[in-house]
Amino acid sequence: MGSTTLGLHRWPILAYQRVTLPQRSTQLLPKFYSLSSERCRRGGFGFGACSSKLEKSIRGCATNAFVVADDETYGNKQIISITPRLYDYILANVREPEVLRQLREETASMRGSQMQVSPDQAQLLAMLVQIHGAEKCIEVGVYTGYSSLAIALVLPESGRLVACERDSRSLEVAKKYYDRANVSHKVDVKYGLAADTLRSLILNGEACSYDFAFVDADKRMYPEYFELLLQLVRIGGLIVFDNVLWHGKVADPEVNDAKTVSIRNFNADIMEDERVSISMVPIGDGMTICRKR
Repeated sequence: MGSTTLGLHRWPILAYQRVTLPQRSTQLLPKFYSLSSERCRRGGFGFGACSSKLEKSIRGCATNAFVVADDETYGNKQIISITPRLYDYILANVREPEVLRQLREETASMRGSQMQVSPDQAQLLAMLVQIHGAEKCIEVGVYTGYSSLAIALVLPESGRLVACERDSRSLEVAKKYYDRANVSHKVDVKYGLAADTLRSLILNGEACSYDFAFVDADKRMYPEYFELLLQLVRIGGLIVFDNVLWHGKVADPEVNDAKTVSIRNFNADIMEDERVSISMVPIGDGMTICRKR
């Protein structure tokens, strides 16, 4: 699920090496440099010390950090590297409705609060829905409803959001805020397994009728959700997947736990899938936006 932490951006150096990813062909990973890592080394910390004193060192030496791909074909393009200070600035420039702020703060005290998408992610989702003129949407994985509420708030009065969630306790919080925001009439809550709900929608004759879908649920189920949503979303419709960078673990060849491997494989498969156009966006824990062709 979404995360408001910066774990994804806190490791500024990737070594240039050949690695073999599980069940994938050998890939060449580019080398990146950053002002933060250089300053840490020159200051006598060394990479190990920087990583062991993460918060202190990053805050102290990465105020103006950027990364540059070592591969010359990228033209020495400088890419911003999100630091805690910069992320605070980004969040300060998010237009977060009051009801979303209240939900976010209540969720922060709950178990699993890191699963909630960040405010900047929710703002992007809402904008995608608005730009697309979406009226029929699906969310797979609601948790306490932050992202679904952000979407429901921008849907037209006749709009509909099918919200799939299997945890009843977190769903009660979501329902409370749907009511508080006066959008309950737009949200069709489906309690149970999301895959079963999606299949029932297809059997109910709703294939190719949805404009937008957001997936933030069991990562190992992403391939199945993708196939089901491809049937439900119309041509030109969008499907957005969260956590595709998985705290940076997908780029680390030494990390091969089941969830990381499943996301890594999903990313590789979707990269080759000609049924969709894609854009992987480094916001939150990484989101991939798919447009059905």
